[in-house]
Amino acid sequence: YTRVSVTFFFSLLLQSSSAQTVVKASYWFPGSEFPVTDIDSSLFTHLFCAFAELNYQNASFFTISIQRNPSSVFHSNSTMSSTKIISLIVSVTFSFSLLLQSSSAQTVVKASYWLSGSEFPVTDIDSSLFTHLFCAFADLDYQTNQVTVSSANQAKFSTFTQTVQRRNPSVKTLLSIGGGDANKTAFASMASNPSSRKSFSDSSISLARSYGFHGLDLDWETPKNSAEMSDFGTLLQEWRSAVEAESTSSGKPRLLLTAAVCYSSNCDSVLYPVQAVSNSLDWVNLMAYDFYGPGWSRVTGPPAALYDPSNAGRSGDSGVKEWTEAGLPTKKAVLGFPYNGWSWTLANANSNGYGAATNGPAISKDGSIRYIQLKSWIVENKATTVHDDQMVGDYSYAGTTWIGYDSEKSIVTKVRYAKQKGLLGYFSWHVGNDDGSELSRAASQAWDT
Repeated sequence: YTRVSVTFFFSLLLQSSSAQTVVKASYWFPGSEFPVTDIDSSLFTHLFCAFAELNYQNASFFTISIQRNPSSVFHSNSTMSSTKIISLIVSVTFSFSLLLQSSSAQTVVKASYWLSGSEFPVTDIDSSLFTHLFCAFADLDYQTNQVTVSSANQAKFSTFTQTVQRRNPSVKTLLSIGGGDANKTAFASMASNPSSRKSFSDSSISLARSYGFHGLDLDWETPKNSAEMSDFGTLLQEWRSAVEAESTSSGKPRLLLTAAVCYSSNCDSVLYPVQAVSNSLDWVNLMAYDFYGPGWSRVTGPPAALYDPSNAGRSGDSGVKEWTEAGLPTKKAVLGFPYNGWSWTLANANSNGYGAATNGPAISKDGSIRYIQLKSWIVENKATTVHDDQMVGDYSYAGTTWIGYDSEKSIVTKVRYAKQKGLLGYFSWHVGNDDGSELSRAASQAWDT
């Protein structure tokens, strides 16, 4: 719509620059109660739309009025004083510049990550349930500081956008770089050096363009001290400058820039450079999960609690508050939740609530269990399931096996929380762990209702 309307209005503006033979004009003011659609434009040669800044909504409505009399000429002006036509042209040009820039702003994010190492094929993603999908992960070459894709992933990554857009042509895709298993030292080294940062930025942009992605996502988990956090902020600022410069030179829409970050802006007593994060990124994905797990928790606990009265600093809600109080706009915060659970082996089968002693992981080597596997395990073992309304989380147990996770009910509650708090949206980790899109569908519907 924007491209067509710009052409149309500028055609009218060019016509208006010639000498006028007669002017029959009126102003329409958007603050009035008179709808644009009620203007009989056949009575006028010129109509003035009186607002200081042209926004998408007003431009759309005014187009309707113009179309009733294609010979009418549209002008925008911020005051009722006499203004030369050339001034009006400059005003409208500036307004449309603002309009074009604002078109990249996100209104909602309903996202998930797809993990290349999972057994879940890209073709099985129901992309109609998402606005954005993250393709994970591209790698950082330790020696060249360039972003690369392994030979095993090249075919899947290069067709990712095309594949998911078959079902949903409007879904946007982002190439995610790094991940929890990535070499943290490589990221720290790259971010500390100007030439290395440039290599990272330039190569990531080139890769995103060649593979057809709409954006880039950085998953550096996580800068470990204040020096690395400072470098992280510098990297983001230079990355943003690079994508803007590339957009200008190529004439293509600017690539989206996001990052997966710790649930709290105070990550293990190290503060994120919130201002640089806010200024450089379109949004951040708050990883509000893995609070408890058998690899780092000797007792059972809620892996992704939205609230936790017993541990107030370790919950989704506390993380959102810390980020926004530190200066991150709510519309740049996207709340994350998991599609997997964590399983423990109980030390005592009769002690099966939160805080129960354990003897390490169950089910798998690290204790992780996919949601689709979890559902089958509950049925097969006739497990007891408990939903915690206060914390917003779930757990199931049978014998000495205990699993903490998010049920459909918990995820719906979290999505509604994100919407009520004015956040930009939500994301899940990761789509391949779902059971036939059950959780993703529930999340999407919860946001829309």
